Amino acid sequence: MRRRVIVHGSVQGVGFRMSVARAAEARSLCGWIRNSDDGTVEAVFEGECDAVGALVRYCEYGSGGANVTHVIAVDEAPEGLTRFEIR
Repeated sequence: MRRRVIVHGSVQGVGFRMSVARAAEARSLCGWIRNSDDGTVEAVFEGECDAVGALVRYCEYGSGGANVTHVIAVDEAPEGLTRFEIR
């Protein structure tokens, strides 16, 4: 499955992308994560349903320095990504 998430709150400059990337790799997920100009973080996760769901839940709390206010998650058709990257 594939899910795109937009994470709102204080999530830039606090190690959020790196912590999500480590969590994605630990769950054998593929995709990417990047900062957006509006202060949010956008990510795409592809892999097993349970692992994707767990990572979306992780994004609701994030790294220790993050202050997540809410997460928007939308299912999409998988593209067959083969790795996880920070953009």
